[in-house]
Amino acid sequence: MAVIREADRSAEADRRFQRDLVQLIPHLRAFARTLCGDAAAADDLAQDAMLKAWDARQSFQMGTNMKAWTFMILRNQFYSEKRRSWRQSQLDQEAAERTLIAVDDPSAPVLPDEQREALILVGAGGFAYEEAAAICGCAVGTVKSRVSRARRAVQAILEAGGFARDGKPAADAMRSILADADRMSGAR
Repeated sequence: MAVIREADRSAEADRRFQRDLVQLIPHLRAFARTLCGDAAAADDLAQDAMLKAWDARQSFQMGTNMKAWTFMILRNQFYSEKRRSWRQSQLDQEAAERTLIAVDDPSAPVLPDEQREALILVGAGGFAYEEAAAICGCAVGTVKSRVSRARRAVQAILEAGGFARDGKPAADAMRSILADADRMSGAR
């Protein structure tokens, strides 16, 4: 009888974990896109992170911040893949020589990866500095510094007008972002 009750509790915990994990899908996809810059790679990364979270569900402490926990898994997965990727490709001499030349690439990220990541976690993700620091694996002061530098860089870009404008008001972009989030959360 005790074995059956334990199995019922375990199944209920799995259902609760699954429900909470599914609710995080739009957030994981959005964070992955900020890291990858490529929608297809980001979706793969988010899926891998969700699989790792599911496999590690026994180590998750219910009642703690699942969003921060899954973001840390996703971030670690991203950097692990990034570290592995340089070992998997052959050195292309021409490509190596081209990297020595500064190219004005409009598709290049505006901010360094660490600053962009911190700004997205704190600014868009709504994480406290302490939570963002835990996700990034660094000190709280480091996150605060990265966010501050990122905000200054974005402000300088906006003041200089060094970005393409489509003529639409910023509110349209926000409505579009929120509509996409609603669509993603409704597609579960």
